[in-house]
This record gives sequence, structure tokens and C-alpha cells, in this order.
Amino acid sequence: MIILIISALVIALDQYSKQWAVEGLSQGSIIVIDGFFDLTYVQNTGAAFGLFQNGKAYFLILTPAIMIALLLYVIAKQRKNRWVNLSAALIIGGAIGNYIDRIRLGYVIDFLDFKIWPVFNIADSSIVLGTAIYAYYVFFIGDKEGKREE
Repeated sequence: MIILIISALVIALDQYSKQWAVEGLSQGSIIVIDGFFDLTYVQNTGAAFGLFQNGKAYFLILTPAIMIALLLYVIAKQRKNRWVNLSAALIIGGAIGNYIDRIRLGYVIDFLDFKIWPVFNIADSSIVLGTAIYAYYVFFIGDKEGKREE
């Protein structure tokens, strides 16, 4: 249940922020920290951070497949682990947020513009954070919990 709540919050925040970007950035970028961070409206036809441009068909097929696999993994393992659940919720919420854009618009709205990195959005951030949390769990926590349970 917590996975659904967190995923729904990510989707809502992502979609709201993208709507704000469409309305608020139509006149151009907003400089937040000069030379470092702007809010810039971008239509991204690729994956996170602008990778794999014009891969719409690929993403329309791949996203649901990955989400189903992730859900099946969480259900099969019956993880009651907060790290695994949090990471799954963030990844699922972010993937759905960007998937909504791809279906509705044919591209993903990006607007967070750190000048040293491609422009991205809340959904991209959620996917990366969820992946990082899961990696942390696998490399630093997973074995320790397994040994305690044995």
C-alpha cells in the first residue's frame, strides 16, 4: 500500500511541476542561481537526461515491461523492507510520470537545468533516487539483514 501512496505522490508532483513549467516558462528561462541553475522548458523525445532521442516507440513498450517486472519482483519477494519498497515506489512513480507525458504529448517535459547536466524533471530525479536507494540497499544493507534473519 505504501508503494502506491508514494508512487501517486511522485506522479502528482511530477505532473503538477510539468504543468507549471509549461505555463510559467513559456516566456523563457528563469535564472535561479546565475551560471549554475535555471528553470528551462524543454521537450525531450529521449530518455532521462535527454539520452536516446526520438525513441518514443521503444519507451512506450519498454516502460510498462519494466514496471510490470518491478512489481512482480516486489510481490514475489514479498519484501517488507522499507528500502526496497521506497526504491520501487520512486522508480514506478517516476516511470509513470514520464510515461503519461509520452502518451499524452509524444515527448517528456523537462525543466530543471543545472548547467553541467542535461535538463531533467521530477520523474527523472525520482527514478535516479529510487535506483540509488536500491543500490545502497543491495551493496550495504541486504546481506546484513539476510544474515540476521538466518
